[in-house]
Amino acid sequence: MTTPVIAFFNNKGGVGKTSLVYHLAWMYSDMGLSVVAADLDPQANLTAAFLDTYRLEELWPDGDHPDTIFGSLQPLLIGTGDIANPHLEHVGSDQLTLFGGYADQITLLVGDLSLSRFEDQLSEAWPKCLDEDQRAFRVISAFWRIMQRAATQSKADIILMDLGPNLGAINRAALIAADYVAMPLAPDLFSLQGLQNLGPTLRTWRKNWQSRLLKNPNQELILPSGRMEPIGYIILQHSVRVDRAVQAYDQWIARIPREYRESVLDEHAEVAVSPTNDPYCLALIKHYRSLMAMAQEARKPMFHLQPADGAIGSHTRAVQDAYKDFQQLARNIAGRTGIVLPT
Repeated sequence: MTTPVIAFFNNKGGVGKTSLVYHLAWMYSDMGLSVVAADLDPQANLTAAFLDTYRLEELWPDGDHPDTIFGSLQPLLIGTGDIANPHLEHVGSDQLTLFGGYADQITLLVGDLSLSRFEDQLSEAWPKCLDEDQRAFRVISAFWRIMQRAATQSKADIILMDLGPNLGAINRAALIAADYVAMPLAPDLFSLQGLQNLGPTLRTWRKNWQSRLLKNPNQELILPSGRMEPIGYIILQHSVRVDRAVQAYDQWIARIPREYRESVLDEHAEVAVSPTNDPYCLALIKHYRSLMAMAQEARKPMFHLQPADGAIGSHTRAVQDAYKDFQQLARNIAGRTGIVLPT
């Protein structure tokens, strides 16, 4: 029995993807699930969101980084063995949740800027899988096996995966490890073009991985299925910006449902729908500009902000709205993936 992996990905950066994964990890923890948050972006922004500078300095010393995702890959990289047991960084145990308890159900797989050094080996291993090269399969499946091992050790119910904005070898291996893919979008041309690139790429990678699975020379080596099922999109920062005409902004939003169907689902979109009544739209999340800065300063999700953090006056209502937004998004994702939420 494996733990479901949900990837949050768009090959266009700057859409708030990392913040989304961070807040969803907290929300699922608040709702009673045990979560593994896997930082597979070589920029390691998710890790920086969870941990303060002092802890980062401990995890990223000069030289080797044994307690990061890169550390788990080191035996494969240097040819001395398979993946090492992942370090489980438990976060949140000192922060009060909305339900009055203390959250200790988030396990972080610590990101690492050195992860980019794994790119070449992933590129080399991909064609070698067709030659029934056992090590190549171990390399390509390394992310999935590390995440599953972390989930088993932490008794996690769900794995949320943050990725960088590109279509390189690291993200190919990471997405092969995903059971489901949710796509964060901004209402602009770049996100639409991201969908046009991402949809065909996912289908190609899924097909190519299926052909490689048939070549696995070691049936005892459990590999990811490469399901990569698109479960919908999330429009982030959808409040009207002062530097953009309202009409143009609305036009980009209106184009998303059709583009998602045609590019990602490979379906012909006959009837135009708006995101507000599109079943593939998982959520429209407001920007919450002032809350975001406050939350970063307090090192907690927006919906955990308290008056002591500066969330007073109108901010109190915004905190409540943020909670409702992310709670509904978490429920929508659970509904699409079959994840059972505690009652």
